[in-house]
Amino acid sequence: MLSKLKLNQLYFKDTQFVNLMTRRIFNVLLIANPYDAFMLEDDGRVDEKIFNEYTSLSLRYPPRFSQVSTEEEALMLLANIPFDLVICMPGIGDNDAFSIGRHIKACYSHLPIVVLTPFSHGITKRIANEDLSAFDYIFCWLGNTDLLLSIIKLIEDKMNLEHDVAEVGVQLILLVEDGIRFYSSVLPNLYKFVLKQSQEFSTEALNAHQRTLRMRGRPKIVLARTYEEATEIYYRYKNNVLGVITDVRFPRQGKKDALAGIKLCNEIRREDPFIPLIIQSSEADNAAYASKYGASFIDKNSKKMDVDLRQTVADNFGFGDFVFRNPDTLEKIAKVQNLKELQNIIFAVPAESFLYHISRNHISKWLYSRAMFPIAEFLKPITWDSLQDLDAHRRIIFEAIVKYRKMKNQGVVAIFKRDRFDRYSNFARIGEGSLGGKGRGLAFIDNMVKRHPEFEEFENARVVIPKTVVLCTDVFDEFMESNNLYQVALSDMDDDMILRYFLKAKLPDGLVDDFLTFMDVVKSPIAIRSSSLLEDSHYQPFAGIYNTYMIPYLDDKYEMLRMLSDSIKGVYASVYFKDSKAYMQATSNVIDQEKMAVILQEVVGTQYGDKYYPSMSGVARSLNYYPIGNEKPEEGTVNLALGLGKYIVDGGMTLRFSPYHPSQVLQTSELDIALKETQTRFYALDLKNAGQDFSIDDGFNLLKCHVKEAESDGSLQYIASTFDPYDQVIRDGLYPGGRKVITFANILQHDVFPLAHILRLVLKYGEMEMRRPVEIEFAANMDHDSRSGAFYLLQIRPIVDCKEVIDEDLSAIPDEETLFRSANSLGNGIMNDVYDVVYVKTDNYSASNNQFIAYEIEKLNKQFLAEGRNYVLVGPGRWGSSDTWLGIPVKWPHISAAKVIIEAGLTNYRVDPSQGTHFFQNLTSFGVGYFTINAFINEGVYDQEFLNVQPAVTETKFLRHVRFANPLVIKMDGRKKQGVVLKPLL
Repeated sequence: MLSKLKLNQLYFKDTQFVNLMTRRIFNVLLIANPYDAFMLEDDGRVDEKIFNEYTSLSLRYPPRFSQVSTEEEALMLLANIPFDLVICMPGIGDNDAFSIGRHIKACYSHLPIVVLTPFSHGITKRIANEDLSAFDYIFCWLGNTDLLLSIIKLIEDKMNLEHDVAEVGVQLILLVEDGIRFYSSVLPNLYKFVLKQSQEFSTEALNAHQRTLRMRGRPKIVLARTYEEATEIYYRYKNNVLGVITDVRFPRQGKKDALAGIKLCNEIRREDPFIPLIIQSSEADNAAYASKYGASFIDKNSKKMDVDLRQTVADNFGFGDFVFRNPDTLEKIAKVQNLKELQNIIFAVPAESFLYHISRNHISKWLYSRAMFPIAEFLKPITWDSLQDLDAHRRIIFEAIVKYRKMKNQGVVAIFKRDRFDRYSNFARIGEGSLGGKGRGLAFIDNMVKRHPEFEEFENARVVIPKTVVLCTDVFDEFMESNNLYQVALSDMDDDMILRYFLKAKLPDGLVDDFLTFMDVVKSPIAIRSSSLLEDSHYQPFAGIYNTYMIPYLDDKYEMLRMLSDSIKGVYASVYFKDSKAYMQATSNVIDQEKMAVILQEVVGTQYGDKYYPSMSGVARSLNYYPIGNEKPEEGTVNLALGLGKYIVDGGMTLRFSPYHPSQVLQTSELDIALKETQTRFYALDLKNAGQDFSIDDGFNLLKCHVKEAESDGSLQYIASTFDPYDQVIRDGLYPGGRKVITFANILQHDVFPLAHILRLVLKYGEMEMRRPVEIEFAANMDHDSRSGAFYLLQIRPIVDCKEVIDEDLSAIPDEETLFRSANSLGNGIMNDVYDVVYVKTDNYSASNNQFIAYEIEKLNKQFLAEGRNYVLVGPGRWGSSDTWLGIPVKWPHISAAKVIIEAGLTNYRVDPSQGTHFFQNLTSFGVGYFTINAFINEGVYDQEFLNVQPAVTETKFLRHVRFANPLVIKMDGRKKQGVVLKPLL
């Protein structure tokens, strides 16, 4: 049975509460003489009274009432306003509401019409002789406004019943009663109880919006007034009836039957031995029938009948808390208030009590009454008879709750509540402000994964986001204002000094307990990431500008708390660091518009001694401007590395492949390239570093380790291959001796873990839903023994792709007209507003001077920014590399005025094209061209002689800056990867 249920692949589809109760009553026409209308309003307006009723029960959309006293007025209003309900009040005078009602029904047959009559002897006789077929219901007015609410809700329930039951399996309570006076007092009582209950169970929702929507899933109340009507409703919806409340004496086969209710109970009991039945009667003898059919009995003559009915419904229909009872004495053993408590107690409930409840379907009934339809639907058919194994039953209920809670938490930004946040929680926010760019991106991916069941279909992989809590931007505002930090922040102080002021400041008080709860649930190192308002926004990503810290998990909670709050303050301070201010200027943003949310997130990885790192990290892009072989640009590209993602961000040597062609990896296709151009180092979090040397460098506690260390950690299973020096080959897998090469061969070629498949899905849906090319950061952790793992999505952002179409064939332009030509260019579009070229002099060039060259470029860039000009930047090696031997270690703000950046290889200095994450992101965002030229092997054109003969505006030891009188025309064809910079007219 268990294997048949395949619990690990159980997929719960979320209930779309938004699709429920779609038909509403918005406008009500009240036909009554002025006196009756006044009595109804009781000195106040009906609208106001109904509004107060609605708000006290957290209901929305209270209807508007329009009151008229004559048929002419009624018909005039009906012609102009779309009414949803007509209420007629027959007075004792000459206002004949019955005939008005019938006339309206004849003209508007679809319109529900209700008679609301004050109770008196004369009117009862009148009703007995009237033809009432035109009226949906007759109610008896006893002076309480909540009757109006019940009338509206009863008709709304009737209008939505069929759709809502079919849509999600909403439950219904069947009330069988033909006594007008009686159901006029029972319905308000019942509705008030059900709505109050739904208010309580809606608190299990994760945020205010969900709470309001969830109330739409409450059980509906359906009124039947004859035996035939009751059986028709029961058989039609029998799988969704929560319980039946019935009178004993009511019409059957056209005439009053003194035992109709008993016959109804008999009929229903034959169909369902466990459905709760309540018999109410003014004849005490009928109590005997109640016990015969296992029904509860309520005496209509009792003074506290209302209270008895509420209590009986609460006890039998699954409302309120779930109470586990001793089957012999019915004493209370345990009580659970919500799903989390049920999950925690399920294995501890005594066997006989558990058996008593599951054999009567009590648990699924309780879940139904709380509008948890998917899990209730799943558990209802798993009866004791079908399984007959208590432990298996407990396990099924436990697994189903876990799966359901995970599904409910996924894709929703919950409000962080200490008593609710546990290992099944996914994404929560503290505060009411914005989530910031990264936070929004994460919430979006989480929701995307939830909506596409394909992500659930992997046998050996879970696709999730790490546990996340976002401190919204209002926490930042409060921190800045309560500590008076704006003056310091906006001054010209250096970064260290700003950081020192921020570290001394105090975070809002209430956060400490929230942080302790989060640390206790996550039990792993925590990443503290920036999520600013402007960061990753669609058109101006602030990628990699602000700090991201990581802190180890410590047994000393207060020491960890100190590190956590220091890191948050460090992220806040980084908004006002020198680089950020320069970047603001480059993007024409005003710094006081920038607000910072902070993401607290579990770090994906495994602990190896004093190190902590994931099996792999990567960046995937849905546009590949460097396709090789039969790859297509739209199939995307992935950069994959062992260890933390900082290695990729810093432009380290990663493994690059297309997710549609995972077995075609250029870097591992030839032995010498594989040995020279695969990863040799990786980043790991240093678990020994407790943050005493906290600094503006957010990588202060990261270790840059050699791949050999990963080998001794035992983390290279399925990731590395082994170089056999004797046979001069690389063998997939780990073998003793021989250098380990990071090829990910077992994952990419032999599909040990479905990485390429997951990436194809993520890129496909990411691009489809963002309607533009996307870039995704991810990490994955493998469990080597079980050959399974978890794939974590860390971030998504758009690649802002310039759509200017290049019609001409750039390869037709003669070489002699070009200053630069690249057959491996990045970017798209035409620019004709650049007059300057800054290039690194190649005579006597040495990589040892790269750091000095970076300083000189930064200085020149400042001048360009001040003048509002742009330039073409040319230099050898990989731009933006953190390794000064691979290229010039500039940060983005230091070259932010460049419009085209060119990597020009030298004969002794050939480096593969750079694609560091944040660098790439900023290139595409600002529409910057990126050319790779290796002119010495005829890959492109770089006419340095032409530049050398032009007069220099500035010349330093390493750089030369040339300005032309006429603009350089720059053309880039992104799909064909061709780019040219034409020589200007001299």
